[in-house]
Amino acid sequence: MDSAKKPFYHYKKEEVYKTKPPLASMDSTKKSAQSNHRTLTKTLSKLLHPRHNNTSNFLQSLVSSSSSPSTSFRFTPNTYTSEEMESLLGQLFASVSSIKAAYAQLQLAQSPYDPESIQSADLAVVTELRRVSDLKRGFFSHSLQLSSPLQSQILEQHSLLKTYEITSKKLESDVDQKDSQLISLRSELSQLNLKIRELEMKAYPGKTLASLDGLHLSGLNPTHFLCALRFAVNSIRHFVRLMVEHMIHAGWDMDAAAKAVHPGTTLKSSVHRSFYFESYICNIMFSDFHMKDFNLEFLQDREKWDSTKFFDEFMSMKSLNIKELLEGREDSFTIEFKLFLSAKYLSMVQSKMELSFFGDLDQRNTIKSLREYPNSEWFMGFAEMARRVWLLHCLFFSFGLERKVSIFQFRKGARFSEVYMENVLADESGGAAKVPTNRDKVVGFTVVPGFQVGMTLIQARVYLSSGIVVWIDGRLVNSCFT
Repeated sequence: MDSAKKPFYHYKKEEVYKTKPPLASMDSTKKSAQSNHRTLTKTLSKLLHPRHNNTSNFLQSLVSSSSSPSTSFRFTPNTYTSEEMESLLGQLFASVSSIKAAYAQLQLAQSPYDPESIQSADLAVVTELRRVSDLKRGFFSHSLQLSSPLQSQILEQHSLLKTYEITSKKLESDVDQKDSQLISLRSELSQLNLKIRELEMKAYPGKTLASLDGLHLSGLNPTHFLCALRFAVNSIRHFVRLMVEHMIHAGWDMDAAAKAVHPGTTLKSSVHRSFYFESYICNIMFSDFHMKDFNLEFLQDREKWDSTKFFDEFMSMKSLNIKELLEGREDSFTIEFKLFLSAKYLSMVQSKMELSFFGDLDQRNTIKSLREYPNSEWFMGFAEMARRVWLLHCLFFSFGLERKVSIFQFRKGARFSEVYMENVLADESGGAAKVPTNRDKVVGFTVVPGFQVGMTLIQARVYLSSGIVVWIDGRLVNSCFT
């Protein structure tokens, strides 16, 4: 070669063993896939992750990387130009990239197990290792057949692209596997929820909505509405007990608080105070229940809804608990419910009441913001009650125009009717609460409103008080039925 060319360095052999280098032992591709995989892993770990810092040491590691004794070298001057070395290194890196691509294919073929793909990848790795070995021999024998650096870069980029494609397929396979696992787990969860609901139906008959699972709009009947009504009333009574506990803890005069709800009705016994508070809560929660939008401006779009849309919302929301509704994803259903929840809370729980119970208005201010909601037992009890009333409202309008539905209550002084009313005190006397023959019983206040669904009448629960009913020309003048 021309002596004017810039000198470089090469290795001079000092000793050569008679044994063949390990690369020559990889001629056979008939070994088992697992044995090949282990051999390739050891070789590639040395080839792809050199621990030397400079090019000369890296070349030295290629020469001495075999596990058996081979050769030992030392630097002596040579006349390779920088362009030739650049071309050599380009070919070397192209081969390394090809080995990486083949190794990635080998890993991908392990799961699911593909013997043909494993053999193909194994052959590709062996071929590239031979090419590297040929480059090494040519380097020391001064017989290198070098390609252009641009061609080497193209081959390297092609191998890198193949590696990325294989990695992408691997990731897609992992995603598909995770999706399959997710579908399986969801199926198991659905079955477990179904079993839980069956157990709830047995343990708490009439107190859950489990009996409405699988309900279709065409099969909707008054019995389903009665089930939802009982479900809502149970939550109202639970919140009444919670409110009474806070009143007692805050030092309220309980009799005075009950009389303030219905001033003109005589409180016959302290045990009847819960009826007063239950009436107060029902009066607010069922206010404008007969309107699709609860007479709330931000729910006006619901006036255009038909029975199908109300039923779909009922079925979508009935299986969600209150935390899922408040913390889950935002959609039209949950947003409107949250607005309803906030409006009812601010209407029912006055500032003075909350300040007396908790010493501050933090919960009220948080609810006003509509960004987050308190996690207290007090608010969660109220929110669960609101959820059940909301579901009842959805079911109420699911009956449509062809099946007439209505809600009614009785004003103070209305004459007691066993057809339309149920005396809340009858439970205390085992159903033996009788109306005296010499005086008529009249309504003190309505505790829970009544409903009419088609031809089915659900009685209103009322608290009775004594009073003489005045009739003029056969008409009752001191009572009113709405």
